[in-house]
Amino acid sequence: MLTIHTFCFNAFQENTYVLFNEQKEAIIVDPGCYLKQEQETLSNFIKDNGLTPKVLLNTHCHLDHVFGNNYVCELYGLTALIHPNEQIILDHLPEAAARWGVATDAFRGTVKYIHHNEIIEFGNDSFKVLATPGHSPGSVCFYNEAQAFLIGGDLIFMDGVGRTDLPGSKPQDLIQSIITQILPLPEAVVIYSGHGESTTWGREKAKNPYIKHLLK
Repeated sequence: MLTIHTFCFNAFQENTYVLFNEQKEAIIVDPGCYLKQEQETLSNFIKDNGLTPKVLLNTHCHLDHVFGNNYVCELYGLTALIHPNEQIILDHLPEAAARWGVATDAFRGTVKYIHHNEIIEFGNDSFKVLATPGHSPGSVCFYNEAQAFLIGGDLIFMDGVGRTDLPGSKPQDLIQSIITQILPLPEAVVIYSGHGESTTWGREKAKNPYIKHLLK
């Protein structure tokens, strides 16, 4: 059984997730901690709860989702798990940050590629990797069927979907990702998005204007 804790970090108000099991082993998803205070907030939570980070997952590699990758990888000795199509985004992190008027270092750690339908085992729990490009070329979601939740990155938000006007974004890919990967999921699935509140797939099917338009 996984417990999920959410942090809202950086000027982009990005959601960073820490998931941990009964053995106090933890997964960190999309560490967006940019300021030193944010880094300490994350590490203090992990320390205060006696957690041992074992896995770092990135839904995609836009700057607001990877600001803390170096910090997490170096502090806990982790490798970043990303889709191979996100490598180009990660490689251009400093340039992307400069376009937004912020500074950040290039990623100094190591990566391991994950692929569509791959199962990530974590103790007694597991996640299925769903390739969901569109917002970014290698965006993925992490689906935990047993607890009926999805770590969705910037694919779907409460009443919205990910923007597709960024380098590497493709509107048609995002549409196909939602139709092929998310539509088949049960309506009770909780979606933990990259920004904003969590929601359910059923709620978004009923009320999200973008989703309702797709399903006409």
